[in-house]
Amino acid sequence: MVKNRLKEIRMKEYMSTQGEFAKILELNYRQYNRYENGTVPNLETALHISKKLNKNLEEVFYLD
Repeated sequence: MVKNRLKEIRMKEYMSTQGEFAKILELNYRQYNRYENGTVPNLETALHISKKLNKNLEEVFYLD
């Protein structure tokens, strides 16, 4: 199962709300909320998120 560290990154590094963080990532709030709560984005979106956070894909998304 693919999981992510979006909430951890948002809270530790950005100290922002989901709405503010979604804007940073250039995502719709509802879309971002689904990802933070476990929905797995498609590969293109996952790469977009990683690039916006300046992190490797594996730093944001991982297999559990």
